[in-house]
Amino acid sequence: MKKSLYLAGILILFSQLLNAQITAPQSSGSDVTQYPVFSENDDVFIFCTTDSLAEVGVLTVSTALEGTKTFLWEKYNPETAAFEFFMQESSDAVSHQITNLADGCYRASVTLGSTTDVYRAWVFNNWTYAESYVASSDCESFSLAGEFRAAALTYYDLSNNAPVELFKDVKVQWLDGSEIVSNLLNPQMFDPPAENTDYTLRVYDKYDCDGRSTVTYESLVPKANFTANPMEGETPLTVTFTNTSQNATPGYYEWFFYRDMDEITDESQGASQPVDSILIIAYDDAPVYTYQNSGRYLVKLVAKKISENINCVDTFALGKLIVADTSSIVVPNVFTPNGDGVNDVFKIKFESMKSIEITIVNRWGKRVHYWKSGDIQDPENARTEAVWDGSIGGRKASPGVYYYDVVGRGRDGRKQTKHGFIHLFRGKD
Repeated sequence: MKKSLYLAGILILFSQLLNAQITAPQSSGSDVTQYPVFSENDDVFIFCTTDSLAEVGVLTVSTALEGTKTFLWEKYNPETAAFEFFMQESSDAVSHQITNLADGCYRASVTLGSTTDVYRAWVFNNWTYAESYVASSDCESFSLAGEFRAAALTYYDLSNNAPVELFKDVKVQWLDGSEIVSNLLNPQMFDPPAENTDYTLRVYDKYDCDGRSTVTYESLVPKANFTANPMEGETPLTVTFTNTSQNATPGYYEWFFYRDMDEITDESQGASQPVDSILIIAYDDAPVYTYQNSGRYLVKLVAKKISENINCVDTFALGKLIVADTSSIVVPNVFTPNGDGVNDVFKIKFESMKSIEITIVNRWGKRVHYWKSGDIQDPENARTEAVWDGSIGGRKASPGVYYYDVVGRGRDGRKQTKHGFIHLFRGKD
């Protein structure tokens, strides 16, 4: 007998579970109560809102009972520790909904004849207010600061009316666009950007409800940068510097042009005093500089941001040195002035030369040709010069061996000399 009654109770409870339930499809999240004393736990439905006064909760009770039913809604009053009337309606519908709900526990009783199904659920309007601002800013870093207020989600044990706070697991993020830059409420940010940047404080919980506040960091720092073109070539080498710095104040750029790095190294060895390594300092926004002497050169740019109460500085140097080619002379050892258009003239190749002169003598030491050039300004057109067409006094020189003597002065100040012989060949006339 007892076993039959027990089974009957199970069937009645199972029937009730099938016949009615409370849902909240529009909720942002859900949880379950953990009553300290009351033996049955209830569903908790969370509704995200940005307004602490908003009442946006929605509950729906559904039933499988057929016919005209009474839907009775009651709301728990923690001051009286009892459920009190909220609303009632009779309907043939299979569900009934209540909207614009304030925080609290709602009990739905669905009655058809002698059958009544009873269900409960808690509703919370979950809001968060966030505020953000820049607390401090200097050339090295800036500090972001945040504050927030969030709804406390408190339910009550239905046995003894004891309050229980729902754990929300509130966390914070600072965002630069979609990138997370910090998980601290008051972070200090180093290496400030060289442009005004919006940072958003996001305060959120495990139900994915959040509050946001955006603040603009107004940059105090410049970002020095430039390019140089060309980076190498023969002297005189004219280099154009393109200033690509960010957030710097025009007219406050300083360009440091260093001496030849090899010279600085040589002078530094064994020196008791620091070596002056600066060639010149320029104050142009975008200078053009001509290297007259060969060498390997470093260039550094200092950019400044001039503000009302603080001046910030950034420095940039190219990763590669500018290379001005060393002066040189290249002389061939044969030419064939036979009129076929190939190697008809005696040519020399030279780089970074300021002046050059060539003397050609025959095997008896008599000068047969002399060529000179000074103050060569166009390195591209002066790289190769035809210095002798193979004639002496307007007449064709005889085939054979001739000797040359080349003396020049490079733009690096170095004297260049070349001595040797050349073969003059002619085909059959």
